[in-house]
Amino acid sequence: MANVEIYTWSTCPFCIRAKALLDKKQVDYIEYTIDGDEEERGKMATRANGRRTLPQIFINDQHIGGCDDIYGLEAKGKLDQLLEV
Repeated sequence: MANVEIYTWSTCPFCIRAKALLDKKQVDYIEYTIDGDEEERGKMATRANGRRTLPQIFINDQHIGGCDDIYGLEAKGKLDQLLEV
């Protein structure tokens, strides 16, 4: 199983939607809830090539992007391959 990490805000609808897809696929993931923590958001942005929007998703230390990006991978049939499902 892949190592999945997701940076979120607890009330972010895009974060909730991205986690719902991972939950539907029964993927275990590490969630970093950074509500209002600018220092942690800065660390996330460094990992995410400057992207500061939430969520930011990483699979096996590879930056995947946000909610639209993970749903795009799913629509193309490429997400399962990354997740090794």
